[in-house]
Amino acid sequence: MSSVPPNADPAIESAVTEAVAIGIPSALSDLGDLVRIPGIAWPSFDQTQLERSAEHVATLATETGVFDSVRVLRATIDGTDELGQPAVLATRAARGGKPTILLYAHHDVQPPGADELWETPPFEPTVRNGRLYGRGAADDKAGIMAHIASLRAVAEVLGDDLELGVSMFIEGEEEYGSRSFAQFLSDNVDALRADAIVVADSGNWDSETPGLTVSLRGNARFTLKVRTLDHASHSGMFGGAVPDAMMATVRLLSTLWDADGAVAVEGLTELDADTPEYNEATLRDEAGLLHGTSPIGRDSILSRIWNKPAVTVIGIDATSVEAASNTLLPEVTVVISARVAPGQTGEEAYAALESHLRSQAPFGAELTFSDVDLGNGFLVDTDGWAVELARQAMADGYGVDPVDLGVGGSIPFIADLVREFPAAQILVTGVEDPHARAHSPNESLHLDTFRHAVATEALMLTRMNEITL
Repeated sequence: MSSVPPNADPAIESAVTEAVAIGIPSALSDLGDLVRIPGIAWPSFDQTQLERSAEHVATLATETGVFDSVRVLRATIDGTDELGQPAVLATRAARGGKPTILLYAHHDVQPPGADELWETPPFEPTVRNGRLYGRGAADDKAGIMAHIASLRAVAEVLGDDLELGVSMFIEGEEEYGSRSFAQFLSDNVDALRADAIVVADSGNWDSETPGLTVSLRGNARFTLKVRTLDHASHSGMFGGAVPDAMMATVRLLSTLWDADGAVAVEGLTELDADTPEYNEATLRDEAGLLHGTSPIGRDSILSRIWNKPAVTVIGIDATSVEAASNTLLPEVTVVISARVAPGQTGEEAYAALESHLRSQAPFGAELTFSDVDLGNGFLVDTDGWAVELARQAMADGYGVDPVDLGVGGSIPFIADLVREFPAAQILVTGVEDPHARAHSPNESLHLDTFRHAVATEALMLTRMNEITL
């Protein structure tokens, strides 16, 4: 690989930057059209909307004029005959010895949740105070449009001089666990093979400062059923002598954390890595921490979020408040989601969690584990040519030097990319800022961040076009 070109043609870069600026209104209009399509991969939602979403993305990709081929494809799940959700695969072969870049994003979105928690309808894009509100406006339909808008600008300026190989993979089930992702890679390995991969599904340091994600936590999610009785019993007749499942569940779950709220599970590891300055006031602002509620854990705040494990109970099946009666519950079911420190596998973390819970089961409660979903974390090799090129493009696109970020969330499919394409350099970028509220009501995209992200990617593609392998 040659070195990164020290300077691309200033006139070309200026023209690309201008084309980006002119194209932003159209890109935001197209983003609004995508947000209006409620494409959710959960089977309980209308799956025709997800098909509409994929077809719309395919049309946008075709209209760039960049690709030789654009297809909507599905892959099977775990070797079964069941098909995964529709994905878009667009390809363009490299010419003149130029590298190939793979651009990733996903078109499926999280369910909106309760409509009353939204200030405006979740699938009606609304602009206010410099932000575009709507489900998927940030995660991750803005990632799709960052790819599309940057390709439009580069193609307009370079024309036939665009020799860079470009593949674009827009997944349709990232929010539903990427169940067919590994098979999709295997089925389309030649079309997806690239020298660098841009995963546009992360965030930035703040709305003005770009971030390059260099570490991600893994995940271990599972369902736990706690059972103490073979049938419900009267709480007045037997309470005080018989442990009900809720009591056992509360006692058991409390053992997962110590008095400071730090994870107290033997066998879960931590990553020893420095973190930037980040104070409690910023945490309170970005997370919405209530006044009087203290943070949990120990050491620097970002080390707790980026480098240490976290355990959260994200769901529970028990008698609702409305249906509450004087009854000892025979069983309670919870869903536990653990974020795993970079460097530890999801399998190791799950084994530690299961061992801990079984050893701590109170009153001999019967435990059943099911629906285990595991993913590994990710650490970027920051010495590669593509990483340096990406940092330069971010500095120019945003006008501010980027920050190397760890991310507390997980993108488990990156491990599949690393396995299938070990020589590729993986760049985890994004258009979100800390106030995007992805996965939450009132999700939004900061419009200036989007503009800078498109300019960054367009400059990066332009400069990659100057590289000869």
